[in-house]
Amino acid sequence: MAKRLAVLCSGGDAPGMNAAVRAVVRTGIGQGWEVLGVERGYAGLIERLFCVLTLRSVSGIVHRGGTILKTSRCRRFRTPEGLRAAADALRAHRIDALVAIGGNGTARGAIELQRYWDGHVLVLPGTIDNDLAGTDYTIGYDTAVNVALEAIDRLRDTAEALDRTFIVEVMGRDSGFNALDVAIAAGAELALIPEAPKSPAEAFAEIRRAHERGKTSCIVVVAEGHPHGDGRAIAEYFASQDKPDNYRLCVLGHVQRGGPPTARDRILATRLGGYAVRALEQDATGMLVGEVNGNCTLTPLTEAVNTKKKPRHELLQLLEATAL
Repeated sequence: MAKRLAVLCSGGDAPGMNAAVRAVVRTGIGQGWEVLGVERGYAGLIERLFCVLTLRSVSGIVHRGGTILKTSRCRRFRTPEGLRAAADALRAHRIDALVAIGGNGTARGAIELQRYWDGHVLVLPGTIDNDLAGTDYTIGYDTAVNVALEAIDRLRDTAEALDRTFIVEVMGRDSGFNALDVAIAAGAELALIPEAPKSPAEAFAEIRRAHERGKTSCIVVVAEGHPHGDGRAIAEYFASQDKPDNYRLCVLGHVQRGGPPTARDRILATRLGGYAVRALEQDATGMLVGEVNGNCTLTPLTEAVNTKKKPRHELLQLLEATAL
């Protein structure tokens, strides 16, 4: 009897998830697996929303954002009752291995699932936050950064035309990777990130010094998880210290998750999806499938979720040096 592999997407969607699903399906079938999709993530697993995936099921999806399998956040999966229901569903459909595509919550859910089910479990890092240890970059991160970069490039034109400061809030949960990389690429004057928090007063002082050096417009990139205030709080403080019309807020929000994935995300997703199937052939389980220094790697899920991944400090220094 053919081995059965299930694949699902969980948590927030990320550009490149479809490319990862495609790679898992086609590599799996090529290796003799029967592949099933689980619709709507862990919630769909509990509800037994399985569908058979064929080579043609994943045709023409590598360039599409979102996920053809749908996704969700499932509180029930965090309970023993929900985990038992998910394990029962996997056993009822004779699943030998599960590949889950998602972020930190997905990985934590996979760890808990292993307490109730003895099949093989691997996780592909699909999140725009880039906050999972065990991989240099996560699937969807590059696209999210480029979407934000294009938006800021457009905002810069308006900022310079009207001599204004734009405060741009980007996504990233409680991680500053998005904000810092976007700020460097956009030539921003300041990035406010959780890993190196600054108060609104400290941030305003830096912008004032930039104006004193002759700058007439500025870009401030704020990570949504900045502990001293999100983009709105920063913008309101700046406006309270100066002429309100000099400051504008732009919250990019979920626009960073949508649209076609970049070439980099498509390639990363395809590499990791194919590698996951090959790792299953070697009985790998309980691992995050990532890419480190250009090589596909396996990292224990417990290590991936419990190790705090931080942006490199030299990048902060670089931003400060080039923002003069």
